Amino acid sequence: MIKFHAASMVGKISDAANKLIISELEKHGLEGIVPSHGGILMFLYQQNGLSVKGLAEKINRTQPTVTVLVDKLEKLSYVKRVKSKEDSRVTLINLTDKGLQLEPVFREISDQLNNALYGGLNDTEKEQLELLLEKVLTRL
Repeated sequence: MIKFHAASMVGKISDAANKLIISELEKHGLEGIVPSHGGILMFLYQQNGLSVKGLAEKINRTQPTVTVLVDKLEKLSYVKRVKSKEDSRVTLINLTDKGLQLEPVFREISDQLNNALYGGLNDTEKEQLELLLEKVLTRL
């Protein structure tokens, strides 16, 4: 029987995921970082030196929102702004040594989150879950 609770469940999952992330950040003594910083840092770990525009596209946020998030990470000394060598009009966001040192912690937290989300599902179920969520997201 269909209960039409999908939106409620997605919201609860999002809240629970954020609580897990915040709890783990606190366990590692990381103050000032919030879950929304995680997307920026994870993409910078994959490709250091991205523009605010590029980060905004990758994490599906507006440029002003990403600017605020980057400002906070810069104040905490995890990132720095550097002018592009190819185009001086473009400012790139680079990880600092302090930001690079966080990578193992973020990988660990990401693994814990993935275990919570996918734990107990077989590969087919994991693929189905992602496919169904992508379909819903596309419609919205």
